[in-house]
Amino acid sequence: MQTYPCAERLTLEEQVHGTTVADPYRRLEDPSAAEAWLRDQDELWLTYAASLSTRFRWKNCVRALSAVSSMSTPVRRGGRCFTLRREAGRHAVLFADETPLIDVRQLDPSGLTTLDAWQPSPDGSKVAFQLSRGGTEQSTLSVLDVGSGQLIDGPIDGCRYSPVAWLPDNRTFYYVRFRQVRRHSLGNLDDTTVLADEATYGLELSADGRWLTICTASDLWFQDLTADPAPKHIPTTGTTIMSVGPDGRLYVVTAGRICVGDPAAPTVWHDYLEPEQPLTGLAILDDVVLVSTATEITVHDRLTGEGRGTVGLPGYGSVGSLSADGNRAWYTYTDSVTPPIVRCYDPTEHPVSAPVERHNVELNVIGKPGPTILYGYGGFGQELTPTYSAFALAWVEAGGCFVTANIPAGTRHDKQRVFDDFIAAAEQLIADGWTTADQLAICGESNGGLLTAAALTQRPELFAAAVCSAPLTDMIRYELSGLGDRWTSEYGSVQDAGDFRNLLAYSPYHRVVDGVKYPAVLLTAFGNDTRVDPLHARKMTAALQHATAGPRPILLRFEQNAGHTTGGISLAADILAFLADQTGLDA
Repeated sequence: MQTYPCAERLTLEEQVHGTTVADPYRRLEDPSAAEAWLRDQDELWLTYAASLSTRFRWKNCVRALSAVSSMSTPVRRGGRCFTLRREAGRHAVLFADETPLIDVRQLDPSGLTTLDAWQPSPDGSKVAFQLSRGGTEQSTLSVLDVGSGQLIDGPIDGCRYSPVAWLPDNRTFYYVRFRQVRRHSLGNLDDTTVLADEATYGLELSADGRWLTICTASDLWFQDLTADPAPKHIPTTGTTIMSVGPDGRLYVVTAGRICVGDPAAPTVWHDYLEPEQPLTGLAILDDVVLVSTATEITVHDRLTGEGRGTVGLPGYGSVGSLSADGNRAWYTYTDSVTPPIVRCYDPTEHPVSAPVERHNVELNVIGKPGPTILYGYGGFGQELTPTYSAFALAWVEAGGCFVTANIPAGTRHDKQRVFDDFIAAAEQLIADGWTTADQLAICGESNGGLLTAAALTQRPELFAAAVCSAPLTDMIRYELSGLGDRWTSEYGSVQDAGDFRNLLAYSPYHRVVDGVKYPAVLLTAFGNDTRVDPLHARKMTAALQHATAGPRPILLRFEQNAGHTTGGISLAADILAFLADQTGLDA
């Protein structure tokens, strides 16, 4: 049996809604208290990693498969075309036509700076862009003059992935800073606070600059900038997308359907259409309206919403963001073996196709029977559809099978159904002869890390190995760190007795039981992760190492100078080497 670093195990128990909740590794929430323990975990991981003879071959394979070119959906402003381009084997650079505008490696040769977001002004003369460093996602917003390439405004801190809505004067924009909607004029240090509701906002302005729309996951505000002194709250349910189209109508996606209304009377809504799948985008062209889901784009009559068919795609894959210009739209497409490509749709030139039949739980399988990775997410309304992945293709190229489980997301009291679906997918792969329990590994990141942690604690005998990357594991205290307080609509709140009972029932940290033969587990965490605090991975590692009665290793891989979304080739190679070692894949 493996000897693990010692973590002090407390007898700490608390009463929550009349239920006793134990938290033996509470001290590992404090990074300073965990320093010595974390150093020992680093040594344990590095010793294990050094025994993996194929580790560097995996790294070379992932690097080679990652060396593909890609481009974002074009955004056209004032006669200029803005795109984010990545040449094969290089980092992404923002271009205006053929002129490079923002190259983060020139700004920071260390490679630690990330371009988080960008938005050109209506006339294309300026670009508001956001940079963060070290994976923190704590962005600063600046403005670049496109013609000269010079910075002309900023930086403004506290703008984490802020939406930016430019006014037609090309000098004023709305943005979000520290969860407040603000109005900024170039060169002016005194911004105006428009809305301060401590929420996560989406912003959009009509093309003429008259109508400002502000939305959260559950609320909508609307403002006539020519008349209203402040945004007006409009009763809605679950607003996710909204736009004032060139036809002058207000389009709002609320409670899973699209409604239209008159901006001058935004409390009166008319049903426009009700898509069968969750929407990801909306583009209003001169003749038609395009509605995108994760895997298709449907075409609708602009006046009535009546369906005309779908945009023809090269195969079954994933559709990226829509960008409209007159009577044309651009979008990106990718599938399991196709890197992202940009495609254009013009309703006057391209016929429509029949809709694609969809199923409740879809398993996208590539490879042949044998050692298998089952990958899942299952949250926040996101679908896992076929996309190009050097990580997945490296596994398949080595002779393995890679399966993506596209599980309908469940929230709050419906969360256990997501775990049940994922476990059922694993059972089906075994029943159909794709793999065996000794060859099956599960893998997930963020909410997917919660998914895999829940699965391995509920059905440990079903898996040979599991990877939980940046996972949530202590669901009783998840609201107290990272961005947890923003996720109560997804998971519920411990403050509510019903939510608490539901959270405790599946909380992976609280489901760990002494004497169980757990599968091999690799938890990965990142020191600059401002979404999911690494305390979740620390506590789960300690709990599993203390409890497991099996011979398979429980390991923690920690990167101090990385964030939630900055895991790179080395991380992918280490995960693949770990899973190959535990499932018997001969690479």
